[in-house]
Amino acid sequence: MEGIAEFSIARLPKIVFGEGALKSVPGRARSFGARALVVTGASSFRASPHWRQLTGGLNSEGMSFECLAVGGEPSPELIDKAVAEFKSADIQVVVGVGGGSALDAAKAVAGLLKTGNPVIDHLEGVGRNVPYEGPAVPFIAVPTTAGTGSEATKNAVISRHGPDGFKKSFRDEALIARIAVVDPRLLESCPRGVLAANGMDAFTQLLESLVSIKSNPISEALAWSGLEAFCGGFFAAWEGRGEKARAGRSRLAYASLMSGVVLAQTGLGAVHGLAPPLGSLFPIAHGAACAAVLAEATEVNIRALKKRLPDSPALDNYARVGRLVSGVRGDAHRNLVDTLRAWTEKLALPRLGEFGVGEADVARIVAGCRGSSMKTNPVELTDSEVAEIVRRRL
Repeated sequence: MEGIAEFSIARLPKIVFGEGALKSVPGRARSFGARALVVTGASSFRASPHWRQLTGGLNSEGMSFECLAVGGEPSPELIDKAVAEFKSADIQVVVGVGGGSALDAAKAVAGLLKTGNPVIDHLEGVGRNVPYEGPAVPFIAVPTTAGTGSEATKNAVISRHGPDGFKKSFRDEALIARIAVVDPRLLESCPRGVLAANGMDAFTQLLESLVSIKSNPISEALAWSGLEAFCGGFFAAWEGRGEKARAGRSRLAYASLMSGVVLAQTGLGAVHGLAPPLGSLFPIAHGAACAAVLAEATEVNIRALKKRLPDSPALDNYARVGRLVSGVRGDAHRNLVDTLRAWTEKLALPRLGEFGVGEADVARIVAGCRGSSMKTNPVELTDSEVAEIVRRRL
């Protein structure tokens, strides 16, 4: 009988989950001070009744607040401009409300308001590699989409698009939200296309965490609970009809939260290794990039594991997920890949070629994929194997 291998669990936010949880945000923000910076996406949340509920609550708590709207993935320039604008505003708490981009922007700004440093100083692999010493302004994360899990992680993903583009993390435990408030009602207005791509990102994070070389008994249990919730709720939420959709949104919001919790403990894998070069070199949103390559990356991983690491526990975990998602007996690995391909078709998720990715780009994508996520993939993939994943989805 073998014992339990050594593992550690990183710090997490205080988590507040449930329908109507948004109403608690003003009081929780007030506990940190009377001056807030509210960071949102470009427009959708501000056009909803939830915005009036939040701002009215802040006013009722006697708080004054500044606002920052983030359209698209945050760039170094956006972060630095916001820090310069609000550094002298005596901001005592940052409230981020939105999808992953808004939460990442809020997280980065909260981390830099006191130091004033350019964010690129702290970005992995592209900046001056200056150690982050903080302190960060307290940060409250309120996701309005279900996918990135940013509310539970220490990563703020910063992007620059174009031929010399990058997608890199500003990463430190001091950046973790003090409080994550997850209200499934906020998913009601999420467009179906966004729900599809972000939902598949959440599934990918759960799957990759489960098979990661850094998985542990706690992360596996949480990832599995997230996968069960996803399978029980995602398509009901996506189809968006009646009480089943409401229950589905709750399950999906939970699955997304768990995906953030577990990726913070284990790292990810090949899909998230490919997402940064795809998203920085081409106009591909993160969730769409993950969804585009998930099925093929899973098949290539399983094949490589069977060939080179046949005793890997990742193979058993892939099989468990195959049985869960397909609901049928037989070759669980094949059923997993076939189900993921069927989901891709059902959700009408675009191929990479629709974003302008071509054969001439494959080598550059492979060269840019060897970041931290690839280091926790359950098996080391060769360049030719990674290229095969991309080519299958052109």
